[in-house]
Amino acid sequence: MKLQELSLILEAKLEGDPNFNCQKVASVAYPNKDSISVIKKNNKISDEVIVNSGAILTTYDIANSINSKINILLVNDVETAFIKLLNIFKYQPSIPQSTQIYNNLSNDHSSIFMGKSVSIGKNFSYGANVVIEDNVTIGNDVFIGNNVVICHGTIIGNNVIIDHGCIVGSEGFGNVRNEKKIWRHLPHLGNVIIKDSCSLGANCCIDRGTIDDTLINRHVVIDNLVHIAHNVVIGEKTAIAAKVGIAGSCIIGKRNMIGGMVGIIDHVKTSDDVTISATSTVTKNLKEPGVYTGIMPISKHSLWKRIALWITKLDKIAKLIDIKKI
Repeated sequence: MKLQELSLILEAKLEGDPNFNCQKVASVAYPNKDSISVIKKNNKISDEVIVNSGAILTTYDIANSINSKINILLVNDVETAFIKLLNIFKYQPSIPQSTQIYNNLSNDHSSIFMGKSVSIGKNFSYGANVVIEDNVTIGNDVFIGNNVVICHGTIIGNNVIIDHGCIVGSEGFGNVRNEKKIWRHLPHLGNVIIKDSCSLGANCCIDRGTIDDTLINRHVVIDNLVHIAHNVVIGEKTAIAAKVGIAGSCIIGKRNMIGGMVGIIDHVKTSDDVTISATSTVTKNLKEPGVYTGIMPISKHSLWKRIALWITKLDKIAKLIDIKKI
């Protein structure tokens, strides 16, 4: 869509070439010359974003910090404009139609509903009531269980198992509040990529990225009832036990082992070779390999912070106190 058209829809002031043709929305992490990037904060401005973006959507205040000449759309409320922009570029998949794939490993009673432009490799097997939406790519030797939904644009490598009830590529929990404190959903334009030799247990949910992709690297094994949110990257050879929740934009290192019912908050990064004990809550980056445990009884957050602070100082306190006299 031409920048002039976008400016009218977004009610934005246009500076630059009105005939610039935006092919897609890009994140500030991966800008490119065919896209429009959105800058919401001053600390997201960098030379790379300015030089490599075809156009930028931002506020008047932030634009004052940009010295270079660039195609730009100026708005007062960047969050509202961002939602409109994502809706403009959001793909609307067709309704999958019932079909039958022959020469597969499934029994004759299996059924599959498939969208447009789907590519499937050799030795594909599937259960009953499988839904595969538009533009999905599936490699060789893939098994998909009963009642699985593979949403549009998903890429699945070779030798992958996706067990019963999984949903891969649904939109994540991306929401923003407007000035009236009403939640508005952010459309998700990214996809899900599952590399070779991965295994997903039953009833897992892997959300598509907001703009960039959610990525599950090679040889990752995931237990039942695991939720992986938008834009998460899982390092290769990682194992994730049941009922784990990983919030948006986390980057999990290689060869991690994550115990059951672990919760990881958004934007956390873990080192390679990290083990997280079951039921732990991860609220900060884990920068070194090793075993981590974070289990505390629930309490008011203000009290919890004070308790956590003292726990981290227990070693120093013990050195100052003669333990034998206590």
